[in-house]
Amino acid sequence: MKHLFFMIILFSSISTPVIFNFNKKSDIKNWTIVNDVVMGGQSSSSFKLNTDGHAVFEGDVSLENNGGFSSVRYRFEKKQVKEYTKVIIKLKGDGKNYQFRIKSNSDDYYSYITPFSTSGEWQEIEIPLKEMYPSFRGRKLKQPNFSNDKIEEIRFLIGNKKQEKFKLLLDKIELK
Repeated sequence: MKHLFFMIILFSSISTPVIFNFNKKSDIKNWTIVNDVVMGGQSSSSFKLNTDGHAVFEGDVSLENNGGFSSVRYRFEKKQVKEYTKVIIKLKGDGKNYQFRIKSNSDDYYSYITPFSTSGEWQEIEIPLKEMYPSFRGRKLKQPNFSNDKIEEIRFLIGNKKQEKFKLLLDKIELK
Protein backbone atom coordinates (compact mmCIF):
# COMPACT_ATOMS: atom_id res chain seq x y z
CA MET A 1 0.00 0.00 0.00
CA LYS A 2 2.86 2.34 0.82
CA HIS A 3 4.35 1.80 -2.68
CA LEU A 4 1.01 2.50 -4.32
CA PHE A 5 0.76 5.79 -2.43
CA PHE A 6 4.22 6.88 -3.62
CA MET A 7 3.43 5.83 -7.20
CA ILE A 8 0.27 7.95 -7.15
CA ILE A 9 2.22 10.93 -5.85
CA LEU A 10 4.96 10.42 -8.44
CA PHE A 11 2.59 10.18 -11.40
CA SER A 12 0.31 12.98 -10.22
CA SER A 13 3.31 15.31 -10.14
CA ILE A 14 3.88 14.72 -13.85
CA SER A 15 1.63 17.56 -14.96
CA THR A 16 2.59 18.47 -18.51
CA PRO A 17 3.21 16.02 -21.31
CA VAL A 18 6.14 17.11 -23.38
CA ILE A 19 5.72 17.24 -27.15
CA PHE A 20 9.48 17.71 -27.62
CA ASN A 21 12.33 18.56 -25.25
CA PHE A 22 15.53 19.47 -27.09
CA ASN A 23 18.92 18.47 -25.68
CA LYS A 24 22.34 17.43 -26.99
CA LYS A 25 21.12 13.85 -27.60
CA SER A 26 17.75 14.70 -29.19
CA ASP A 27 16.81 12.73 -32.28
CA ILE A 28 15.52 15.37 -34.71
CA LYS A 29 15.24 13.18 -37.80
CA ASN A 30 11.41 13.46 -37.77
CA TRP A 31 11.61 17.25 -38.07
CA THR A 32 11.21 18.18 -41.75
CA ILE A 33 11.93 21.44 -43.55
CA VAL A 34 9.11 22.61 -45.84
CA ASN A 35 9.95 25.82 -47.70
CA ASP A 36 8.23 27.71 -50.49
CA VAL A 37 10.28 25.71 -53.03
CA VAL A 38 7.29 23.32 -53.03
CA MET A 39 5.51 26.14 -54.93
CA GLY A 40 8.48 27.39 -56.97
CA GLY A 41 9.92 29.81 -54.38
CA GLN A 42 13.58 30.13 -53.43
CA SER A 43 13.60 30.38 -49.61
CA SER A 44 16.09 28.18 -47.79
CA SER A 45 16.42 26.98 -44.20
CA SER A 46 18.00 24.39 -41.95
CA PHE A 47 17.14 22.67 -38.69
CA LYS A 48 19.87 21.35 -36.43
CA LEU A 49 21.00 21.09 -32.81
CA ASN A 50 23.55 23.57 -31.50
CA THR A 51 26.29 22.74 -28.98
CA ASP A 52 23.97 23.65 -26.09
CA GLY A 53 21.36 21.13 -27.30
CA HIS A 54 18.83 23.68 -28.55
CA ALA A 55 17.18 23.27 -31.93
CA VAL A 56 18.11 25.98 -34.40
CA PHE A 57 15.71 26.78 -37.24
CA GLU A 58 17.35 29.39 -39.45
CA GLY A 59 17.57 30.54 -43.01
CA ASP A 60 16.59 33.10 -45.63
CA VAL A 61 13.06 33.90 -46.75
CA SER A 62 12.99 34.96 -50.41
CA LEU A 63 10.14 36.59 -52.31
CA GLU A 64 11.55 35.45 -55.67
CA ASN A 65 9.21 33.35 -57.87
CA ASN A 66 6.21 34.16 -55.65
CA GLY A 67 7.94 32.65 -52.60
CA GLY A 68 7.84 33.96 -49.09
CA PHE A 69 7.94 31.30 -46.36
CA SER A 70 10.09 28.76 -44.56
CA SER A 71 8.82 26.19 -42.10
CA VAL A 72 9.81 23.13 -40.09
CA ARG A 73 7.29 20.46 -39.08
CA TYR A 74 7.25 17.59 -36.64
CA ARG A 75 4.87 14.65 -37.05
CA PHE A 76 4.34 12.20 -34.21
CA GLU A 77 1.90 9.60 -32.95
CA LYS A 78 -1.46 11.14 -32.10
CA LYS A 79 -1.28 12.84 -28.71
CA GLN A 80 -4.34 13.35 -26.50
CA VAL A 81 -4.93 17.03 -25.78
CA LYS A 82 -8.51 17.12 -24.51
CA GLU A 83 -7.51 17.72 -20.88
CA TYR A 84 -5.07 20.52 -21.80
CA THR A 85 -5.80 24.11 -22.68
CA LYS A 86 -2.54 25.45 -24.07
CA VAL A 87 0.81 24.80 -25.64
CA ILE A 88 3.85 26.26 -23.88
CA ILE A 89 6.96 26.86 -26.00
CA LYS A 90 10.32 27.90 -24.56
CA LEU A 91 12.22 29.65 -27.34
CA LYS A 92 14.59 32.43 -28.28
CA GLY A 93 13.78 34.33 -31.43
CA ASP A 94 15.35 37.16 -33.34
CA GLY A 95 12.68 39.80 -32.81
CA LYS A 96 10.69 38.63 -35.84
CA ASN A 97 7.13 37.29 -36.11
CA TYR A 98 6.44 33.58 -36.58
CA GLN A 99 3.47 31.22 -36.63
CA PHE A 100 2.91 28.10 -34.58
CA ARG A 101 0.69 25.58 -36.34
CA ILE A 102 -0.94 22.30 -35.34
CA LYS A 103 -2.90 19.59 -37.11
CA SER A 104 -5.11 17.01 -35.49
CA ASN A 105 -4.70 14.90 -38.62
CA SER A 106 -1.55 15.29 -40.71
CA ASP A 107 -3.60 14.59 -43.87
CA ASP A 108 -5.78 17.69 -43.35
CA TYR A 109 -5.17 20.35 -46.00
CA TYR A 110 -5.43 23.14 -43.40
CA SER A 111 -3.69 23.91 -40.12
CA TYR A 112 -4.76 25.65 -36.94
CA ILE A 113 -2.46 28.62 -36.44
CA THR A 114 -1.41 31.29 -33.99
CA PRO A 115 1.03 34.08 -34.81
CA PHE A 116 3.58 35.09 -32.16
CA SER A 117 6.32 37.66 -31.80
CA THR A 118 9.80 37.04 -30.48
CA SER A 119 11.80 39.41 -28.30
CA GLY A 120 15.39 38.43 -29.01
CA GLU A 121 15.60 36.91 -25.49
CA TRP A 122 14.57 33.53 -24.09
CA GLN A 123 10.81 33.54 -23.50
CA GLU A 124 7.90 31.21 -22.83
CA ILE A 125 5.11 31.57 -25.35
CA GLU A 126 1.67 30.42 -24.14
CA ILE A 127 -0.73 29.48 -26.92
CA PRO A 128 -4.35 28.73 -25.94
CA LEU A 129 -5.50 25.82 -28.09
CA LYS A 130 -9.06 27.14 -28.44
CA GLU A 131 -7.73 30.40 -29.93
CA MET A 132 -5.92 28.64 -32.78
CA TYR A 133 -7.86 29.32 -35.97
CA PRO A 134 -8.03 27.24 -39.17
CA SER A 135 -6.06 28.56 -42.11
CA PHE A 136 -5.01 27.38 -45.56
CA ARG A 137 -2.36 29.15 -47.67
CA GLY A 138 -2.57 32.29 -45.56
CA ARG A 139 -6.35 32.54 -45.60
CA LYS A 140 -8.50 32.14 -42.50
CA LEU A 141 -11.20 29.52 -43.07
CA LYS A 142 -14.85 29.86 -42.06
CA GLN A 143 -14.66 26.98 -39.60
CA PRO A 144 -14.54 26.83 -35.78
CA ASN A 145 -11.29 27.30 -33.90
CA PHE A 146 -9.39 24.22 -32.68
CA SER A 147 -11.55 21.93 -30.52
CA ASN A 148 -10.17 18.47 -31.32
CA ASP A 149 -9.06 15.82 -28.82
CA LYS A 150 -5.76 14.96 -30.50
CA ILE A 151 -2.86 16.44 -32.45
CA GLU A 152 -0.22 14.70 -34.57
CA GLU A 153 1.70 17.55 -36.18
CA ILE A 154 3.24 20.85 -35.13
CA ARG A 155 5.00 23.39 -37.30
CA PHE A 156 6.90 26.65 -36.99
CA LEU A 157 6.61 29.00 -39.96
CA ILE A 158 8.00 32.39 -40.90
CA GLY A 159 6.34 34.31 -43.73
CA ASN A 160 6.19 38.05 -43.12
CA LYS A 161 5.78 39.10 -46.78
CA LYS A 162 9.36 40.34 -46.93
CA GLN A 163 12.81 39.06 -47.74
CA GLU A 164 14.66 38.39 -44.48
CA LYS A 165 17.12 36.22 -42.63
CA PHE A 166 15.77 34.48 -39.52
CA LYS A 167 16.89 32.39 -36.57
CA LEU A 168 14.68 30.68 -34.00
CA LEU A 169 16.06 28.59 -31.11
CA LEU A 170 13.77 26.01 -29.51
CA ASP A 171 14.18 24.46 -26.06
CA LYS A 172 10.90 22.78 -25.12
CA ILE A 173 7.33 22.33 -26.38
CA GLU A 174 4.72 21.01 -23.96
CA LEU A 175 1.01 20.88 -23.18
CA LYS A 176 -0.47 22.47 -20.10
